[in-house]
Amino acid sequence: MQRFAVIGNPIEHSKSPQIHAAFAAQEEVMIDYQRVLADSDHFISTVNQLQEQGLVGLNVTVPFKVLAHANCAELNSYAKAAGAVNTLSFKQGVWQGANTDGIGLLRDLEKNLGLALSGQRVLIIGAGGATRGIVLPLIEAGISELCIANRSLPRAEALATLFSHHPQITACVLDDIKQESYDLVINATSASLNNEVPAIPAAVISSNTFCYDLAYADHDTAFMRWAKTLQAQGCCDGLGMLLEQAAESYFIWRGFRPNTAALFPLLRPA
Repeated sequence: MQRFAVIGNPIEHSKSPQIHAAFAAQEEVMIDYQRVLADSDHFISTVNQLQEQGLVGLNVTVPFKVLAHANCAELNSYAKAAGAVNTLSFKQGVWQGANTDGIGLLRDLEKNLGLALSGQRVLIIGAGGATRGIVLPLIEAGISELCIANRSLPRAEALATLFSHHPQITACVLDDIKQESYDLVINATSASLNNEVPAIPAAVISSNTFCYDLAYADHDTAFMRWAKTLQAQGCCDGLGMLLEQAAESYFIWRGFRPNTAALFPLLRPA
């Protein structure tokens, strides 16, 4: 039986074991998938120990994605662009890193929600690790403009500089966001985990704006409730992204592409 895990801190809330068990059931195989709690000082030694114990693949979550990237011998294009890794594979003792976050977001937006991204103006709130993973896939989807807004300007500018060869990317602080609407507004901050909404102007929302919160919950997030009060075209949390990025990880490890649509009722019963 192949062994997999997800590593992070905190980690007890992770739905990954449930998701990957369902993927394995679709493939009609048995896998062992566990949660692993680690700290920054022992992250590398913990991963090496898991590898020595025969682990085939490892999902990496907060706060270890950048650290995982720094210790990979091989990286896929999205991991290189993001400077962050959320999927590790082990072959011949080598760490192989991938980033499936952006793929997961695009599949949720385009396949599950039916949104066309080509030519769209996009605003991302937050310049942390979550944003790092989604910038390149959004650019490749053909968006016309991408503004990264953050409380700290240097962090937003540093991220924009990573993609400076794409002229449609700009950076600003929250107070300097243009007082005009966007087609897609993505909340990539952790504000919703504290039941808060980032300090962004209401003018970014119109009846043609779709709002997407990378956080997920069993109820509307604070960001979603805010978007609804402003009569946005639609809003959604990140459960679909979670499922789609996990499916891409599973495909990397097993070569089997799961049916994610079947899992929504399992993770969020009506």
